Amino acid sequence: MFEFEFMQRAFIVGSILAILLPLVGLPVTLKRLSQMGDTLAHASLAGVAAGLCFGFHPLLGSVIACIIGVLSVQAISDKLPAYQEISTVVVLAFAIGCAGIFTGFAGNGAQVTSFLFGSIVTISDTEFYLVIVISALVCIAYRIIATRLYLATFDSVAAQFLGINERVLAFVFSLLVAASISLAAKTIGSLIVSSLLVIPTLCAMQLFRTYRSVLLGGIAFSLAFVYCGLCISYYGNLKPGSVIVLLAVVVLVITLVLKRKLS
Repeated sequence: MFEFEFMQRAFIVGSILAILLPLVGLPVTLKRLSQMGDTLAHASLAGVAAGLCFGFHPLLGSVIACIIGVLSVQAISDKLPAYQEISTVVVLAFAIGCAGIFTGFAGNGAQVTSFLFGSIVTISDTEFYLVIVISALVCIAYRIIATRLYLATFDSVAAQFLGINERVLAFVFSLLVAASISLAAKTIGSLIVSSLLVIPTLCAMQLFRTYRSVLLGGIAFSLAFVYCGLCISYYGNLKPGSVIVLLAVVVLVITLVLKRKLS
């Protein structure tokens, strides 16, 4: 399997995203913002379709669309502070509509489908290096805001007392989530990327209690899902993204059952 360059790249990119998604996935899960992940995943699909329609790179379109999605959610939330959850629904509906229209004009159903269900084994040179660069930038930015993010997640009052601007922090973190989801859309697919954003963290929460241990456990689960999914999909000639997410769901169910029996 490792004699082929496309599989070597798949494991490298899979490893990067398996680390990146739990990093942003833990705060998303704790803040109960999983709907944001689903919204941005569909926004990424609209960006892919727009890229194919207007002639620029689909992955670049995915990143831009996710950033626009974050800005739109923030703007609607500011206008409707009493109904902030509506903002994600509005942007999700708009993204689905745009994706449908652009897909009709793009005329390249194969590439759109690859972003729907993932195509990590067909990643190009440009996409490979783009994933590495953007992932590195996201990790650096996450490291800078990690302490503030931790405090804002668990103690908003203390965060305000220490002068942390939660509005700016939430915006920066949303941009990191947008970048991570747009990259992962090519790997596991726009329709199921939000699942891998949350499920490894949920698995780790069944076994660990501290923030650090849950974070490391989520990364370990995510890496295991990606590696096992790539191996199974290679020998079974299956879609890697679908296999990865199905493995994640099966393991989550097992951890929930074991926790219930042991408690």
